[in-house]
Amino acid sequence: MMLMRPRFLSPSPPSSRREPRLRTLSEASRVSSSSYPSSARPPGPGPRPSSNKRPPPNLRRLTARIVDLTRRRQLAQIMAEVEASKRRARSGRGGGVNIIVMNAVLEACVSCGDVDLAVQLFDEMRGPMGCGVDGVSYGILLKGLGIARRIDEAFEILESVEKDTSDGSPRLSPHLICGFLNALIEAGDMRRANALVARFRQVLYEGQSVLLYNLLMKGYIKSNFPLGALTVKDEILRQGLKPDRLTYNTIIFACVKSAEIEKAFQFLEDMKDEAKRDDNPELLPDAVTYTTLLKGLGNSQDLYSVLKIVVEMKSSLVSIDRTAYTAMADAFLACGSIDGALCIFGEIIKQAGDNKDLRPKPHLYLSIMRAFATIGDFDMVRRLKERMWPDSVGSISRSAKQEADELLMEAAINNNEVDVARRLLRRIVNGKEHFSWRSRVGLVALKVETLSGFTNSPLRPHVFPQILLNDPVEKYMIPFRESRPLGADLILENVAMRFLKDSAVPLVNDWGSCVGIVHSRDCTKMDSPLLSMARPPLCVPCSTSLEHVIDLLLREKCEMVIVVKSGNMYEGSYTSSSRPLGVFSLGILSEATTNTANTHDECVSGAAPGQDPEARGRG
Repeated sequence: MMLMRPRFLSPSPPSSRREPRLRTLSEASRVSSSSYPSSARPPGPGPRPSSNKRPPPNLRRLTARIVDLTRRRQLAQIMAEVEASKRRARSGRGGGVNIIVMNAVLEACVSCGDVDLAVQLFDEMRGPMGCGVDGVSYGILLKGLGIARRIDEAFEILESVEKDTSDGSPRLSPHLICGFLNALIEAGDMRRANALVARFRQVLYEGQSVLLYNLLMKGYIKSNFPLGALTVKDEILRQGLKPDRLTYNTIIFACVKSAEIEKAFQFLEDMKDEAKRDDNPELLPDAVTYTTLLKGLGNSQDLYSVLKIVVEMKSSLVSIDRTAYTAMADAFLACGSIDGALCIFGEIIKQAGDNKDLRPKPHLYLSIMRAFATIGDFDMVRRLKERMWPDSVGSISRSAKQEADELLMEAAINNNEVDVARRLLRRIVNGKEHFSWRSRVGLVALKVETLSGFTNSPLRPHVFPQILLNDPVEKYMIPFRESRPLGADLILENVAMRFLKDSAVPLVNDWGSCVGIVHSRDCTKMDSPLLSMARPPLCVPCSTSLEHVIDLLLREKCEMVIVVKSGNMYEGSYTSSSRPLGVFSLGILSEATTNTANTHDECVSGAAPGQDPEARGRG
């Protein structure tokens, strides 16, 4: 079998001794001066040899400039400024580059996703005219190759470093490998991550640090198997190591992601007990611990536990920053407590007067505006929208501005201010090229369209000429059997292709009753039954008006409703035991939009020049 040299191996050194390569002019001057004994120099003061030499350039400003441009993701500007520095060095006007500068350029290439350019620069750095490479250079390149999924090339580099045949003579250290390992973990590739750990186990276990185990726990969370992090904690204890705060925070996050809130609280108590037993304040819960728990409690809508955590945070020595305050407000909003969120919001605004770092970001304003828009509080949404610009910190993106306008329109329509909502919709339509009818603004626009009538339409005329607001939903539903419901006990892996086409699918039990609705965005566990990811079915009588159905879809943010037998919808609730007759979904409205738009375009193209298509349709 022929053995081929890996791509990144340096050539074998010849038997004859070579002179060391001189990288800079200063090194050349030192070598030349040291080649002659001091006695051979002419006596007397004479001219100073260094009078014509320039001092080595200070490249800190260029390095800082590269780091700043990396944050802005302006790779082209970085390369232009580096080339300009090289030209100044060639013309003798200062400038130049060194290993630190080029390592910053490598990091910029990896951060901006141009790994090919990073490999090219790495080859130039270790070439005869390059500035050389070090362990940092190898670490950055390994991280980039891992992100780009070029695993074989990364392993070639690690093998060359291990055999000590690579340029720069980097030492095979845990720091060098962990960058590559973290890239694999971020991609959710636990198979290759475990293989890397097994291959370099002896190196990674130097110092017996828990850093490796913390990375592996993060990998299990990324690979949609969060509870696998608990087995890593057991391995930490078997190795005689002590978990640190990051270990506990990662485990608590794994429990929250798996909806195991009780286990998360148990680890929180273990964290406190161990910190008290070992008299180790570094192990006490911090703001990250509590904000992770608040996210899980908000998802489970446990308002009592949210209040308990908020009180504990304020009574402890935890430094509550802007992120922690925002997590409190989000948890209250998720539990339906607008008053609790307003109390936290008021506290942030009050303390922001003395501490500018606590000024809220636009995310918090939009979250509270969503809650008030749902209940139709137009004045509150308008005030928050006006104060978001002067009082928030950071840049306000274009999507955030558009959502603020859409929430104001939603608040107006929920408050029965149709004229205001129509004016806002016209402004939104003029500022956007297109929007989806399935989006939030699309649903609100649909209601504005139906309430405005055909003559006052802010959109194109006759968008839904065949749909009337007071018509029963039975007129527009499709039979339940045609919706092709799935069995509740089916495993998602066996029917995953269905959700590439349908955004929502009803579930039935063995008796044919609808027991839930599965949305495609909720399908996250391939090995779980569909019923575990289903939402309770939204059921309406077949005599319900289309207006009530639109209100229900807006309020519950659902894709589909189940139509059951007629009855008094104000006297009883229709549950999963009701016999389904049909379904009404946003897909039906989308199809109606497409069909009607095509018909309208044909009418417009067939109209005589100068004739108003709307007048022609009414005529």
